[in-house]
Amino acid sequence: MVDAPPVTSKSRAALPRSIWALGFVSMFMDISSEMIHALLPIYLVTVLGASTLAVGFIEGIAEATANIAKIFSGVLSDWLGKRKFLTALGYGLAAFTKPVFPLAASIGWVVAARFIDRIGKGIRDAPRDALIADIASPDQRGASFGLRQALDTVGAFVGPLAAIVLMSLSSDNFRLVFWVAVVPAFAALAVMVFAVKEPARHDAAVRPRLRLSDVKRLSRGFWTVVGVATILTLARFSEAFLILRSQNVGLPAALAPAIMVVMNIVYAITAYPAGVLSDRIGRTGLLALGIVCLIVADLVLALGTTVTLVMVGVVFWGLHMALTQGLFASLIADTAPDDLRGTAFGVFNFAGGIAMLVASVLAGGLWEAYGPAATFLAGAGFSTVALICFVLAQRG
Repeated sequence: MVDAPPVTSKSRAALPRSIWALGFVSMFMDISSEMIHALLPIYLVTVLGASTLAVGFIEGIAEATANIAKIFSGVLSDWLGKRKFLTALGYGLAAFTKPVFPLAASIGWVVAARFIDRIGKGIRDAPRDALIADIASPDQRGASFGLRQALDTVGAFVGPLAAIVLMSLSSDNFRLVFWVAVVPAFAALAVMVFAVKEPARHDAAVRPRLRLSDVKRLSRGFWTVVGVATILTLARFSEAFLILRSQNVGLPAALAPAIMVVMNIVYAITAYPAGVLSDRIGRTGLLALGIVCLIVADLVLALGTTVTLVMVGVVFWGLHMALTQGLFASLIADTAPDDLRGTAFGVFNFAGGIAMLVASVLAGGLWEAYGPAATFLAGAGFSTVALICFVLAQRG
């Protein structure tokens, strides 16, 4: 597996402005999306009269759509040589669907908006990550991906907090909150269009032929990263189970959002420093530490029976996210050919999305059959397998 290049004076230099811009794009869009998604299930059930089964179906279709789109957008970005265009298109689709939520008079309109929003996410993710890898020098990739992840995570806790405050001030006016969420969505699109500059070599590149055989050019190191990340994702099921565990040990339902706030604060604070450190000392040791953090989190969440212990587990969960997500993205960039980065990130994101779906279904089944401890002990088991595979890959 490829590790980070040694530190140089350039790696200590300021990150390119476009990297910062992409980070703020992620932050603004996440604020908008989380303001809506934090309330959408309740809105569907209490205002539009949807069943919980319908809510699950809507979310399942939406996420599956995003995962499928990721591969195609990544391949297309390699062929076009225009990663910014596809990234902006994805964010544009997400922005223009936001006004549909407050205007929707039926479940059908919400389904359509959610569907298009997820298509936008599927279109933008792989080209955006490939664009970051194109813009950043090899010895700044950890910091670059860490910064984007940190700012994205800031949006992930600011959005729900803003929704809570606005709901409190407006006497639970869902539509008002949805309208306010439109503003950061279009701010994200504006920053994407006007502040992000794509490297000139993509503008002048000759379009390569689309060939299935190009997959063979993805190295063994790349597939090792994908394999380890996929196994680890089986242990990192939906954060909804963290909220359920907190309620299981006695946290009042009104305080349940605090779980996500704590996790995302830890994630946001540590993601960028972890990326910078990985550029200086290498990625593998930090990545192994991140996997260990998930093992600890799962064991604490499995065996802990108090709110305090659950919060400790949530903190370790956030540390795990900070020490693995940006580093995995950096390793994908390190191990993929320059002209196949979009394809590589598409494959990586698709595999992770499918693994997340399987993990969440498995976690729910174990919870129903054997209780919450079984769910988190299984997570610790998958994490241990991922750690063993990672160590063996380093020795190989």
